Amino acid sequence: NRRGLLGEIVQPKNDFSGVRYVSIGDLEPDTVMGINTDGVGTKVELAERFSRHSTIAHDLLAMVCDDAVRDGAEPVLVGNILDVNSLGGNIEIIRELAGGLVDAARKANVTVLNGELAELGSRIGGYGAFNYNWGAFAVWVRSKNKLITGLDILPGDSIVALRERGFRSNGLSLVRKILIEKYGEDWHGAVEKSFAEELLLPSEIYSGTVMKMIGAYGEEERCTIKGMVHVTGGGVPGKLARLLRRTGCGAVLKGLFEPPEAMKRVQEWGNVTDREAYGTWNMGQGMLIVTQEAEAVMGIAKENGIEAKVAGTVVSGKEIVLESKGVEAPGTLLKYGSD
Repeated sequence: NRRGLLGEIVQPKNDFSGVRYVSIGDLEPDTVMGINTDGVGTKVELAERFSRHSTIAHDLLAMVCDDAVRDGAEPVLVGNILDVNSLGGNIEIIRELAGGLVDAARKANVTVLNGELAELGSRIGGYGAFNYNWGAFAVWVRSKNKLITGLDILPGDSIVALRERGFRSNGLSLVRKILIEKYGEDWHGAVEKSFAEELLLPSEIYSGTVMKMIGAYGEEERCTIKGMVHVTGGGVPGKLARLLRRTGCGAVLKGLFEPPEAMKRVQEWGNVTDREAYGTWNMGQGMLIVTQEAEAVMGIAKENGIEAKVAGTVVSGKEIVLESKGVEAPGTLLKYGSD
């Protein structure tokens, strides 16, 4: 995926050890490197229940690559470990997972340098006959002075939301709890097919698009970004507050995307308050970008097939105020402290 770019895999000829590596010569003196590590979490149970495994790798790489790019870093290579209960009779599922990994790596523009497949028997549990856990790490590089710290964020900066149409890999324990309470332990057999497909929607991978904005290694930036939020656990208010507290700022968000329909239905079935929903799920936005160049950010997102809009503004004070689009009381202003 990275032919001609930093991170291209080199495989020597006539090397029976099978060693593959990445050349990192001639890097700029201030280049730094880091690693982000994460896993798919309990979303694998949805895949097990619905026997659909081809998109789980998108959730895996979104977690590690979008965490890297959130800080202005460029993910270049990925390693992963897939722990399964048994390979016997399950090779086609492994092929399905691997095919998804190829697709996801292409979307994230990273190389998959290595991986580990481990058969652990009863140490791995879940639903049905085939169970697995999947984790990964992404190695990133960046010139140190190009990392995005959020320390220059000021009142008046725009906050651009990048749309997410599914749950990503967060808050699914609450989803499963609600579905068990409504339909019983075999809830996957009772829900509509369209609803099942919405639950399994793969996470949008934003890292490749964001790198088009801030410039990959050796490239010039096309727009200036002051801070980014990868909306995972803690939702919009939790993650945004963590970024903005660095400069003692808050935010007013009155233009967030609508939550996905599946999210609204689960919220209604579980009597989940809007406050809890926004603090648990992404509610329609997978990433928030703080910038003074909102039009440029939205233009590049559109070029790459990602819907974006101005969701709000940075303000003085430490409060996060958002206009709810949840099912409990749409239009209500929800207020969250910086803590």
